[in-house]
Amino acid sequence: MLKFSVSLLLMSAAVMGSVTPLFGQNPLSGSRPNIVLMLADDMGWAQPGFNGGDKALTPNIDKLAGQGMRLNEFYTHSVCAPTRGALLTGRYAFRTWMDWRSEDFGKPSYLKALGLTLAHTDKGEPTRRIHALDTDERTIAEALKEAGYFTAIVGKWHCGEWLPEHLPMGQGFDHQYGHYAWGIDYYKKTIEHNAPARFAVYDWHRNQQPLQEEGYTTDLFAAEAERVIAAQSKDKPFFLYVPFNAVHGPLNVPPRYSDYDDVRDAMLKCLDDAVGRVVGAVDKNGFAENTLVIFTNDNGPVLEEMSKPYRGTKNTTFEGGVRSPCVMRWPGKITPGTTRGGMMFIADFYSTMITLAGGKHEQARPVDALDMTGMLFEDEPSPRSEIIFEVAGSVRLPTIRSGDFKLMGDMLFNIKEDPSEQNDIAAGHPDIVKRLAARLEAVGKERPPLGDKPLLMDPPLPYIYGEAENGNPPEWLKLHVDAVRAAQPQEWAPGETPWPQAPIGAHAAKQ
Repeated sequence: MLKFSVSLLLMSAAVMGSVTPLFGQNPLSGSRPNIVLMLADDMGWAQPGFNGGDKALTPNIDKLAGQGMRLNEFYTHSVCAPTRGALLTGRYAFRTWMDWRSEDFGKPSYLKALGLTLAHTDKGEPTRRIHALDTDERTIAEALKEAGYFTAIVGKWHCGEWLPEHLPMGQGFDHQYGHYAWGIDYYKKTIEHNAPARFAVYDWHRNQQPLQEEGYTTDLFAAEAERVIAAQSKDKPFFLYVPFNAVHGPLNVPPRYSDYDDVRDAMLKCLDDAVGRVVGAVDKNGFAENTLVIFTNDNGPVLEEMSKPYRGTKNTTFEGGVRSPCVMRWPGKITPGTTRGGMMFIADFYSTMITLAGGKHEQARPVDALDMTGMLFEDEPSPRSEIIFEVAGSVRLPTIRSGDFKLMGDMLFNIKEDPSEQNDIAAGHPDIVKRLAARLEAVGKERPPLGDKPLLMDPPLPYIYGEAENGNPPEWLKLHVDAVRAAQPQEWAPGETPWPQAPIGAHAAKQ
């Protein structure tokens, strides 16, 4: 990975974001609030009631928005793992290669885009190349832990699922609960496949040990978050990161909402219940006044109708794939019922939270995050005028938002005048296209080398994620996984796979 000198850090600040935000600029700097950050999975912009969705499905999320502030131009990357990597490190996903998910390294179509071939073990078995968030990256959990915070993750990790150093407790979290990989069955606690292996893997853990537990994952996450919050002391601040797997597939009906006509509505309602429980635990345990509660989402939905009025879905960089609902509450610091315009990117939470915690901004690798304390808490304009969503080397189109304009591949949109991206104005503005394309090309050259990815997952089809945990899985776990695998398809037609192929072009999610 690239190493940067202090001089390069300073030279790069204007290009990549504030490396060391100015101290003392905001009265809340070093105020050390507790931070509870909830992250939904695949929620559409239009799903919460406050954005035009069915209010009966999201009363708790809407209540949180009414108690606090909504952001109207909050952006993420367009897929799960890149957003998580950016949040955790304050850096664009391409800098850490988190624009490639760990499971992509077991899929031939994705590997082909990297110029790689499917790996094989010494026994000749096709397997996955190990890919995860680099351990040399500094995470927000590590930064807050350095500042004296207790750190916990309750939910979906998706930044590495095999080697211990790539798991949450190797990346700064004191407590872990949930799953490591991309999309768990809400009841069975298994991931559908371990590409290129086509069968299920168990993925449910507490403090990186196998956990046998009945129940629906959204409800279980809420219950664990309640326990974690109740166990905290008033004498030490805490950071609780709750990345739900809801409303990501598979489409599993919650137990108490089986009468809903639409399973997606039922899953959203269950997620809203969980948000209400987490916020309720903050209030019940006396933490409300000194806790910043954040609820947002990782990327757009799988159905474009859930993005309205925006165009696109997850896995695309249209607004519907990257503009996400975001609300936050901090009594006495945020005026209830307010909204903020101005761009903010998910990575900006990194520098913002470090400032609030009184933590150290200086670090070896420069960040793209900008300190948003002035915008969020002092009604100052957003300091962000640019977001790099993708650069060359991703399977998605290189995309940049600069001021009012967005260049997406060879398409140009004026987001201020045409937020639904119906009018490609590239032909009429060749100068803007040239300028933004040059910017993307220049930034793209900052991508570090990938390397040859020599580490392999062995065995190719573990019983459970986590190399150490798979070394001696308990008998109950093996029996459970064997039963799940026996019920899966045993044969596939030539060329067919249980996972989607690598996306191509602007409409990737529709392929």
